[in-house]
Amino acid sequence: MSGAKSFLIAACLVAVGWAWGEDGGDARLLFTGDILLSRQVRNEIERTRRFPWEPFADLFHHADWVAGNLEGAVGGAEDCTPEVSASPCFDIPAALVPLLAQAGFRALGVANNHALDLGARGRDATRQALTKAGMDVLSFEDSPVFVTIGGRTLAVIAVSTVPARDGSRTEIPRTALRQKLRLARSLSDLVVVFAHWGSELLEWPDTRQRETAAWLVRNGADLIVGHHPHVVQAAECVHGRPVFYSLGNHLFDQKYPAAKQGLIADCRLHGKVLRCGGIATLAPPGSAFPRVSQDVSGGATDALKTCSVNLNGPDSVGEVVLRGRAASLNGEFQYAMEGWRAGTRAWRSAAMPLVSVQVGKLAGSQGPDYVFTLERRRSTIDGEDGLRPYVYEVGPQGLVARWRGSALAWPLLDAALLPGRDGLVCALHRRDSFVVLRPDSAGVRTAVYRWNGFGFSGVEDAPAAAACRDLFQAEPGPQAEPRR
Repeated sequence: MSGAKSFLIAACLVAVGWAWGEDGGDARLLFTGDILLSRQVRNEIERTRRFPWEPFADLFHHADWVAGNLEGAVGGAEDCTPEVSASPCFDIPAALVPLLAQAGFRALGVANNHALDLGARGRDATRQALTKAGMDVLSFEDSPVFVTIGGRTLAVIAVSTVPARDGSRTEIPRTALRQKLRLARSLSDLVVVFAHWGSELLEWPDTRQRETAAWLVRNGADLIVGHHPHVVQAAECVHGRPVFYSLGNHLFDQKYPAAKQGLIADCRLHGKVLRCGGIATLAPPGSAFPRVSQDVSGGATDALKTCSVNLNGPDSVGEVVLRGRAASLNGEFQYAMEGWRAGTRAWRSAAMPLVSVQVGKLAGSQGPDYVFTLERRRSTIDGEDGLRPYVYEVGPQGLVARWRGSALAWPLLDAALLPGRDGLVCALHRRDSFVVLRPDSAGVRTAVYRWNGFGFSGVEDAPAAAACRDLFQAEPGPQAEPRR
């Protein structure tokens, strides 16, 4: 890297209020916007034989974790699937994927409207190519992704509200997303939502983005990083949490002046405090390759100067801190829980089909803390592969099951501890019953239960019932679960 480029990067870091080590920061996270390895970007790489990320070598490789949004799928143009709109098809040569790892990327988001440009085979090929190159794949199906950084656990949930080539997208709000946020919140220090949303080329967040950001923060997000509009949208502090509505393009071939500008979200973890700023980028005329911009962040991150986040960290039971890890059982993606005591891992559970995790005083305010989980398991009683509530105590060697769950009174869609009411569980049920199972039945019902040491008993308490309804308000019925 030339001295001029190194000086420019250093100037940018000082301008956003940081110099490396100045505040004792011990973890640095970088996020970029949209990345294209197709069309004119591919042509420029092949024609010039230049490395697109040469100006960012020091920056990316000295960060603890770098993630971006990858537009397209691995395969050939002949594999493009029929389109339902005028959206272009971005086919990515497999040979270009290792360049991302060489640049310093540790993870790439594939939850976007171009993930299925080459159909299911292209999606799978993309996953395989990224994994082979040593990078994490950020998708809705496998969210949250748990990452260990500097003794902390980062949980990333990837969503796309923009329809893919087959019309699939993540609806928000949605029960499945609420559960992923709850799982991430309980088992990590920092919950990041990587969101593909908004309107293309709109230079400010639309109403739907703002509503969605507020919902995500209310349900546990600590940091939201957005992309898709292809232009930078100013970041905001939403209920005390940094929201980058759009980072714009990072490596893309669009020629609109605003689309040649980008923003790198630059976030630091120091102790239990998160602070974020931004580094502006710009692709020069005649090239799609970005450089650091002297404009620093163009005011796009001014609202984050006073947006320090005091993180709560993972849930704990006594002196044991719980953390999440990806796990596999017979080739099926699952999770494991780990118990950490005084900075050392004391135990690790077997792979579990976890859907959500919470810690609370199920036996009342004077009782011990228990771990309340929802797990997707098949029951020989109702014959369904459905959600089951489990209760665990935490022993010296790990989790000890106190209740291996039924689905309570009716088939279950979700269940959570009722805030501020020790011992009570709020359940969201389908409208059908175990007598006549109809998974596609319309509507939902809520009910309150109390842990009795041997299971759950129904509770008739009007204020608790009202609080339960409020907890799951605006939740859809099972027929409206996210399309994939």
